[in-house]
Amino acid sequence: MQAIVLALALAVAIALFGRRAWSLYRLLRSGRPAARFDDVPARARAEATVVVGQSKLLQRLLPGLMHAAIFWGFLVLFPTIVIAMIGAVDPHSTLPWLGAQGWYAFLVDSFAVLVLVGVIAAFAIRKVQKPARFKGSHLGEADLILALIAGIVTTLLLWHASQIALHLNDYPAQWAPISNALSNAISPVAPVLERVAVWAHVLIILSFLVYLPYSKHLHILVAAFNVYFGRTRSRGRIEPIDFEKPEAEIRFGSARVSDMTWKQMLDTMSCTECGRCQDVCPAYNTGKPLSPKLLIMNLRDHLLSQSEAPIVPNAVIDDVVWDCVTCGACVQECPVGIEHIDHVIDLRRNLVMVESRFPDEAGAMLRDVDRTSNPWGKPQADRMQWAEGLGVRVLQPGERAPDVLFWVGCAPAFDERARKAAVSTAKLMQMAGVDFAVLGPREACTGDPARRMGDEYTFQRLAGENVATLNDGGVKKIVTTCPHCFNTIGNEYRDFGGTYEVVHHTQFLADLVNEGKLAPMPSERTITYHDSCYLARHNDVREAPRELVSAVGQAVEMPRNRERTFCCGAGGARMWMEEKRGRPINQERVREAVATGAETLAVACPFCTVMLDDGVRETGAKLQVFDLATLLAEAVERRRALAT
Repeated sequence: MQAIVLALALAVAIALFGRRAWSLYRLLRSGRPAARFDDVPARARAEATVVVGQSKLLQRLLPGLMHAAIFWGFLVLFPTIVIAMIGAVDPHSTLPWLGAQGWYAFLVDSFAVLVLVGVIAAFAIRKVQKPARFKGSHLGEADLILALIAGIVTTLLLWHASQIALHLNDYPAQWAPISNALSNAISPVAPVLERVAVWAHVLIILSFLVYLPYSKHLHILVAAFNVYFGRTRSRGRIEPIDFEKPEAEIRFGSARVSDMTWKQMLDTMSCTECGRCQDVCPAYNTGKPLSPKLLIMNLRDHLLSQSEAPIVPNAVIDDVVWDCVTCGACVQECPVGIEHIDHVIDLRRNLVMVESRFPDEAGAMLRDVDRTSNPWGKPQADRMQWAEGLGVRVLQPGERAPDVLFWVGCAPAFDERARKAAVSTAKLMQMAGVDFAVLGPREACTGDPARRMGDEYTFQRLAGENVATLNDGGVKKIVTTCPHCFNTIGNEYRDFGGTYEVVHHTQFLADLVNEGKLAPMPSERTITYHDSCYLARHNDVREAPRELVSAVGQAVEMPRNRERTFCCGAGGARMWMEEKRGRPINQERVREAVATGAETLAVACPFCTVMLDDGVRETGAKLQVFDLATLLAEAVERRRALAT
């Protein structure tokens, strides 16, 4: 009779689970293609470190340990599901070999308790600590999930205790110290409790299985797949649109859910609603409508409703789309591999290229880029004004390629404040005897602002022109002061036939110092360094700038640094848009720099130079903003002056 009941319960649970799972699978299959089946070794490494190793969650130690205890506990306890089902039918039987091993009984006992401790900690975090990142999450469903998990491990411990009391286990009782201790307390009711506990355990597990695919906690089933199918190429790269396809097949971003790729659909189903992305988002933390968590949750609800209404503004309002600075903090924190930036860029692509709907200032920038090949709208003939009197070689068509091409970028060419970094970099390369040249008027905007704004047409035109110029010139190695140029040329031009060794100027200059070609003299000046998002987070350049800081002064770190830096507010083409909502991001970062007590705020990005210098002026902070190249040039001159 018990076997029949178990068979019926299993059949119902599997049917309900299978029906929903098949429906979700068909929904994913309806998504647009995404090339995520390559580079299996990298995907396997991500699965091992992020899923099994819980590396993303352990970035925050205490909440990470809580979650890891629950996750690792379920990995260890998974075979007990089969053991319990066998025991429900026949209390004298167990899983061959494993069910009789004392060491496994010890692991089960230990991890059952760890899971229970993890659940209690999770409840305490949600009900006592109440972190702001949970705002907007479905906490009621989270509580139910935690209650079910607690029920699973509690009934497991009670069942094992009653087995020990009834001498039904095949291993010495001392292998399960917790269950053994419990057995003394429950021995009077052990005969009844053994049946109640094992059946309660099995039924809670089956209920858990059925509930998950119908709930907002679907991520428990799909998160591991989402991590596996995450991007393995540079985090700073955006997937190009193939304009060579027939027009009917070209995907101009996401207008409706049917435009989303299957990976983007899987992203939405994988969201844990933990709010880690929201916690670190510069837009959200300065009072703007954008919450990366709510963005993904709203996309998921829109997807699961299978509505064909436009995503913007029905699921996501316009302000949310334009507030993103594409800094990647959300992606860095997400424990389940959600790629928030891809969603934002695809929403922008549709609004810009299909609906011609974007902020006015963005429209002016796009027109300037298209008309003059730079966001400042200045004539290309003015590109060499920054180098007047420096004797910098301009590479002409047909000439010998230099060892290093210095890609100046638009900001240093046309903005007075950003210009100093280019001048200092050129002077330092001359001092070190580097064979370098620039393109001068033949250098055009890399297209980064247009692409991040959603104008893929303009980006690809500029990329094609620049790649042709670089390839015709035989360029192999490129140095640039701008992390946005660094990212675009190094990671995105490969898609258009441009493969080069691209080095950020902080890396190049640090090498020159280490090789003894530049000899700086450090000062007593205290310096706090601001990591650019497109350098430290998107491209993992974090140590070379710090080597330069140590070479020129006394370093002091801001709390948010390296890959967990806080944006200056210029990324995602926000450099050309006014912040009309919430507090200015650049001022937030300047206040953090001031709190360190440093005299100087060092940067390694022309956008950061402009934004943080504005922030200093607006807040009245007693700080000076300098690019590291300028500080290094001063330190080298100090050494030279002392030598003479």
